[in-house]
Amino acid sequence: MPALRIALVGCGAIGTSVLELLKGDAALEVVAIVVPAEGVAAAQKVAPGVQVGSSVPADGIDLVVETAGHAAIEEHVLPALARGTPCVVASVGALSVAGFAEKLEAAAIAGKTQVQLIPGAIGAIDALAAARIGGLDSVRYTGRKPPQAWKGTPAEQGRDLDALAQPTVIFEGSAREAASLYPKNANVAATVSLAGLGLDRTQVRLIADPATTENVHTVEAEGAFGSFELTMRNRPLAANPKTSALTVYSAVRALRNRVAALAI
Repeated sequence: MPALRIALVGCGAIGTSVLELLKGDAALEVVAIVVPAEGVAAAQKVAPGVQVGSSVPADGIDLVVETAGHAAIEEHVLPALARGTPCVVASVGALSVAGFAEKLEAAAIAGKTQVQLIPGAIGAIDALAAARIGGLDSVRYTGRKPPQAWKGTPAEQGRDLDALAQPTVIFEGSAREAASLYPKNANVAATVSLAGLGLDRTQVRLIADPATTENVHTVEAEGAFGSFELTMRNRPLAANPKTSALTVYSAVRALRNRVAALAI
């Protein structure tokens, strides 16, 4: 079978890592990379021989993979879906904006195709989505990361992250608020909520913990199925401590499942 031709939107920490893991995979070929004009030269160095531009090619693309952040979904994913090209989205936190999930779904329907939201740094999304069918009563997500992972976010307002001596709650509220205020840190909150009770009924707590070097995610759910508690201790991506390395592996798994004879 011919290789699946992929347009990769974004060539930052996640996109570059995805490229590295796909090297030598005969079934998956990144044929185009989409970056802003100022990022073209850097992308060409990372992937010599691959077409680099500021938009997704209209032809010759079987799948679009977004790893570039929320604005890229609006600019590149929505038009690709409307043209009938399936898409994989990593920046699930973008769907915290009111009406955006519906907008994404409408574009996929118009193009008679599908948009896939990857689990990213969290597990048990299949169990949570299944539990929703029987009825969920509550879903709680707690994200715990080292203080440096929260730099450049509202967590810095009124506190010195470098001086923290004990775990500090930096946010408590709904998943919609969390994903909106911490879009680069709280994609997991949005993913959990979309699989379960929704953005407004999913409770979120975010913690800066100087005692941890990992990104720790905990999901607790209760409902007609019973209850579960999942805790994952993810190592951060070396190139970006705000992101778990598992996010990259989740994206690659989603791609390999699209061409595998047996998919789990």
